[in-house]
Amino acid sequence: MTQWANTAVLLMAYGTPARREDVEAYYTHIRHGRPPSQAELEDLLSRYDAIGGLSPLWQITQRQAAVLQAELNRRHGVDAVKVYLGMKHAHPFIADAIEEILADGRQRVVGLVLAPHYSAMSVGTYLDEAKRALADRRPFFPVESWATHPGLITLLAERIQEIRRQFSDAEQQDLPIIFTAHSLPQRILALKDPYPDELKRTGDRVAEVLGTTHYTFSWQSAGRTREPWMGPDILEKLTQMAADGFRQAIICPAGFVADHLEVLYDLDIQAQQHARQLGMHIERTRSLNDDPALGRILADVVEGALQHD
Repeated sequence: MTQWANTAVLLMAYGTPARREDVEAYYTHIRHGRPPSQAELEDLLSRYDAIGGLSPLWQITQRQAAVLQAELNRRHGVDAVKVYLGMKHAHPFIADAIEEILADGRQRVVGLVLAPHYSAMSVGTYLDEAKRALADRRPFFPVESWATHPGLITLLAERIQEIRRQFSDAEQQDLPIIFTAHSLPQRILALKDPYPDELKRTGDRVAEVLGTTHYTFSWQSAGRTREPWMGPDILEKLTQMAADGFRQAIICPAGFVADHLEVLYDLDIQAQQHARQLGMHIERTRSLNDDPALGRILADVVEGALQHD
């Protein structure tokens, strides 16, 4: 246990507004200081209203940190490894968490993002921000990807199987699975960014566990910018599947580990409405949220980052 003493885990996530009155400042931060227009703000607020007023992401992120902390305590003793939360676009910010880590006297830092698939434009930006804030004041051990961790594959397969059991054996044979993740600007493809392949590797391994070849991939929640984003979007994918004769499907948002606006609105409301218009029946897998199994997965990833220290 002594080799783990004074270790910090900087657990990073996107962040979400804590109060309705914080929504404008939150999106201004996302847009690098450019406030949303009144129309954009009203649209954002209407989406939050549709899912109950605010996203539950911050509360879920806190519980995810708690299940990771509990697992690390079990493995290495209380307080040997301490988990600190750092958000990209909301309090507590990544830089704030770094200062807390240093004030507590932690001697090394593992950087872990609550997103399994690496992209230089997503996970990479979190890790870069953490490195800048740390400024070489402590050894830093970044986790770039945990897309194929066996525990993640098993957990996603179990979530899918929960839904498949609702269908007859005959229906299951042709029941397609759509693996989704947050879209990114198309220019990452020219940069040979690994992000699309990361999602594919996750989906391929989950499908292998399930023993199915009926699966596909889609992107969702593209930003509203002028540049093109990766597709097909989930609504386009559903339209194409309906045209091909499919009447039911399972959506597995493998790129997300928690319930938030992109899941609760983009999938549970927008995609569901679109599917009904197409005459399709779709079911979404349960988010991982604070499942203790996720705590074990994240603890494995933390240990893996330090195995050569």
